[in-house]
Amino acid sequence: MSHKLHSIELASEQDVVSARQRARSIAEALGFDHHDQIRITTATSEIARNAFRYARGGNVSYEADPEKGIFRIIVTDKGGGIPHLDRVMSGSYRSPTGMGMGILGTKRLMDEFSIDSSSSGTRVGFGKQLPAQSRSIDSEVLQSISTMLARRYPATPLDELQIQNRELMKTLDELRERKEELARINAELQDTNRGVVALYAELDERADYLRRASELKSSFLSNMSHEFRTPLNSMLALTRMLLDRMDGDLTPEQDQQLRFIQQSAKELAEMVNDLLDLAKVEAGRLEVKPSTFEVAGLFGALRGMLKPLLADNSLNLVFEHADHLPPLFTDEQKISQILRNFISNAIKFTPRGEVRVRARLHDDGIEFSVTDTGIGISESDQHIIFEEFAQVDSNLQKRVKGTGLGLPLSRNLAHLLGGSVEVESTVGIGSSFRLIVPIVFPGAARTEELTLPEIRPEQKLVLIVEDNPETAFVYSRYLNNAGFQTYAVAALEDAKAVLARITPAAIILDVLLRSDTSWNFLRELKANSRSVPVLVMSVVNDEHRVYGLGADAFLTKPFVPEQMIGEIVRLTSASARLRILMVDDNEVSRYLLRENIAEGQYQMFEARDGREGLRLANEIKPSLIFLDYYMPDLNGAQVLRDLRNTPELARIPVVVHSTKTFDEAELRFFREQFVSIFPKQALTLPDSAIRLRELMHALTAHAEAEKSRDA
Repeated sequence: MSHKLHSIELASEQDVVSARQRARSIAEALGFDHHDQIRITTATSEIARNAFRYARGGNVSYEADPEKGIFRIIVTDKGGGIPHLDRVMSGSYRSPTGMGMGILGTKRLMDEFSIDSSSSGTRVGFGKQLPAQSRSIDSEVLQSISTMLARRYPATPLDELQIQNRELMKTLDELRERKEELARINAELQDTNRGVVALYAELDERADYLRRASELKSSFLSNMSHEFRTPLNSMLALTRMLLDRMDGDLTPEQDQQLRFIQQSAKELAEMVNDLLDLAKVEAGRLEVKPSTFEVAGLFGALRGMLKPLLADNSLNLVFEHADHLPPLFTDEQKISQILRNFISNAIKFTPRGEVRVRARLHDDGIEFSVTDTGIGISESDQHIIFEEFAQVDSNLQKRVKGTGLGLPLSRNLAHLLGGSVEVESTVGIGSSFRLIVPIVFPGAARTEELTLPEIRPEQKLVLIVEDNPETAFVYSRYLNNAGFQTYAVAALEDAKAVLARITPAAIILDVLLRSDTSWNFLRELKANSRSVPVLVMSVVNDEHRVYGLGADAFLTKPFVPEQMIGEIVRLTSASARLRILMVDDNEVSRYLLRENIAEGQYQMFEARDGREGLRLANEIKPSLIFLDYYMPDLNGAQVLRDLRNTPELARIPVVVHSTKTFDEAELRFFREQFVSIFPKQALTLPDSAIRLRELMHALTAHAEAEKSRDA
């Protein structure tokens, strides 16, 4: 409810002064601070002066409404109204006398403002929100304020001027204090800015130092891995050959000793691989290759892989059913690697009982858990196990050897996949390691599962990567009539999904697809030593780039069916007897390579160093050269440059055969020199001979095509 406190008739200049003085007195009595008192008195003075000057008089009324929390002043007059009020309120109107400035100023100073003007007069209402402590005042307090105002004598203009001067001086003092405070704050900010600049400089220096340290670490690990991998791969390949009885039978004792050697070499190789993976994750160079797979299929593969680790029937390895779970779209190999670490650790540290592997839905992801009934881990040691090379002291730990790299690598791989690793354990009861990963790898678009064709052994499969369905149909019809089986996909992701599951005899590739270009896809195929021959068919007539990226054949569109069929027949046919030169200072490596190449199909020549290799290459003009990278005297890069600078040898296909993990600069150099890579580690795989022969066939067929084209 609004209470009227006082009112003044504006009949003279003295009344305008009194209106201002009354406004200040009421504002002070209602508890407004000094600044709000000045705002209220200034606004009252401006509007009252306008009423007296332009309407020849008026009335000023003061009201308080504690319920709404407002102190309101209402100025009315009976003049002729305010012309151009809209323009005055918008600020666009200016008169010679300055009309409109007081009205707009009042509106800005007050919390509440209204104006109503017509030819019969003008009413201006404006108000200020009451201070918080004054909103509970009652009618008795308001009545006392009214009484006080009625008894007070009006102030003279001189008195009011003196009061205004005092207010002005006080305001100037406050402004001076604020100016000094701002100067002090600015000085502090300048000091802070200088400190921040110095800190950034130090951080940049530290970041550069860490970057260089990381590069040195990666370089050290890469070189160290080569030095370890060469003898390790030789040991694994030789023990596999001996255990397969390739050179005769073994006694039981010899068989057991060889298996011990093989197991030790595998453990050391795993440690080297874990070290490299950790370094790649830390350097951000480990690539995630998402694909669609079922949890049940993953469990089946792990079951077959890890069952042999069970020493006796005192420990059971149980995989719970996972058929009810949705398919995952993430890196299956990395998920498998993490779970293998969990399960193998559980088996090592569980003398008897059970290791149970399960998977369930967890929010928007899948939670894998490996729970055992083993020795357990104390709460104080649970953070140690995720540190590199850390080992927890226990009696069982002394008998079971480990590298201390598996769990740190697992945690880093989980973070790379957008997930996390957790552990719960109680000493003497067991442990539970959990891996939580998103169903779809973050940032990757999920693709629908492809239905692959039923492979017919009597027909060679040709994968067609072509986004034009009519063109793909025409390719398929011609190749089907020529006796080939075909499968067409329109996108690179689909092609990668197919290649992850089957190996076609050849690929027909268009380099300009609607969604992407396939240059990088072609580069990846050849840089990763994929042995599948590729025929590029495109409207882009860039033969140099096509062959530079490793394509085995190239035809431009529109195509001649006979040419396409002829190229596919050539790319998928068996090679004639060709000369193969091996340049490697390691006798064991040359022996393993020779044993994996089919007898009778090739003529084999060996060189023990780079100089002997160059001499033999000039003498026999081989069809293919296998070149080691690290050799005394002349290394592989120097031999390769000499080969490419000799016209008679420049076109010979070269395969770098090494245990070294090459960086991007080295890979780029190999691509520029049209060089393929076949790691020595690949000779330890069960299908090493098949992969090696497929690579040799693709390279020699390409070389023969080059010769025919030149002729």
